[in-house]
Amino acid sequence: MSQAQVQNRVENNEAWIELSAIVGPEHLRPATPEDAVEAVQPAGVIAPGTAQEVAQVLRYCNSAGLTIIPRGGGTQLGLGNRPRQADFVLSLERLNRVIEHAWGDMTVTVEAGCTIDRLQGVLREQGQQLGADPMQPQRATVGGVLATAESGTLRIRYGAIRDLVLGLEIALPDGSVIHVGGKVVKNVAGYDLTKLAIGSLGTLGVITRAVFRLHPIPVATATYTATLPTMSDATKLVLAILDSHLVYTGLQIHARRADQIFVHVRFEGIPESLQDQYAKLGRIAGAHEFVECAGDVWTERQKLFVNPGSSVICKCCVLPSQIGSLGDALFRQTDLAEVAATLVAQGTGLAEVRLDAAGQQPLMTVLHALRAEVDRLEGTTTVSQCPGTMKDELDVWGTVKDALPLMRRIKQKFDPGQILNPGRFVGGI
Repeated sequence: MSQAQVQNRVENNEAWIELSAIVGPEHLRPATPEDAVEAVQPAGVIAPGTAQEVAQVLRYCNSAGLTIIPRGGGTQLGLGNRPRQADFVLSLERLNRVIEHAWGDMTVTVEAGCTIDRLQGVLREQGQQLGADPMQPQRATVGGVLATAESGTLRIRYGAIRDLVLGLEIALPDGSVIHVGGKVVKNVAGYDLTKLAIGSLGTLGVITRAVFRLHPIPVATATYTATLPTMSDATKLVLAILDSHLVYTGLQIHARRADQIFVHVRFEGIPESLQDQYAKLGRIAGAHEFVECAGDVWTERQKLFVNPGSSVICKCCVLPSQIGSLGDALFRQTDLAEVAATLVAQGTGLAEVRLDAAGQQPLMTVLHALRAEVDRLEGTTTVSQCPGTMKDELDVWGTVKDALPLMRRIKQKFDPGQILNPGRFVGGI
């Protein structure tokens, strides 16, 4: 079916009638300019109330050739390429319940539209937490965090978000609702759907429910910071901490210039253990003095996204030992191009960079140079946020590796009609 025919069906309300019958007319509304995704305007916003309704919506849209943009809190809509087409936004706002907190087993079952803040609030009543601190927890939803594989600063202690998932419920374009995880390791096609779905940007199916393993909330928390003169010194200190027996829940490098680098370390536990950890940290740091500071330093990565305007914000993944090389290359290039840069790197090797300049060309120059350096280090660079006009000139996912043919076959297997987030993922998937 051609795009003109699809648009005609939408305008003639055939889709409205069918979708209203699935979710109820009060849960389908015309889209506004605020619902646009990268300047691509959808026709409507639909909000199913159950996983079965999500699946029915997907099945109808698949048969009608209508495209779907899944949306949680909308905090990561800037991630990905511009969609080729967007007929409907599928909002998970009604799937917002904490289904079961099995506190004795330290697990929780929660719907995908529940915000991280609300989930953590329920868990806090029993002294437990999800070991993840994604950005904008007041708006970020469980489904959005899983679809974008957003873990945060706690990853160095508790693992990536996928390491905390015990199971998922996923609605597929063929109208089925499947459950993966737990004892169900793989489906009949041989795919590990839990790992495939997490980080897939909603291009294979729509996550409707998740089961997480939990951790206890620590009795006390303390954060310490040290100031170092070079990226090399900061990286050496981070590597020494990584190679130690310290038990930390955060390890971060923060820099706005090449000659003033901050290293942050967070410890959690009982007060006596924090004092012991701090004493050991001092011996490891040697001449570099750590002092206690406010815990708001762990929101530095979130601050990169405040008032982005014409900024470029990208995520670079390298080995922890290569953070110094990455930082040196970044500040060398930004000084030459008169671009302001801020770097926030975790001890895992995941670094986020914000670039600001008066014009777009200097930003493109630095971005290309940064990508070349990360490619040389055999890492990856993803543009998380940039002006829409820049997306006409670049692929935000960067260099495509050998896995792309396999990724396309998987996309064809689960979404042959190409209705889910078309064009937004790696390689235009």
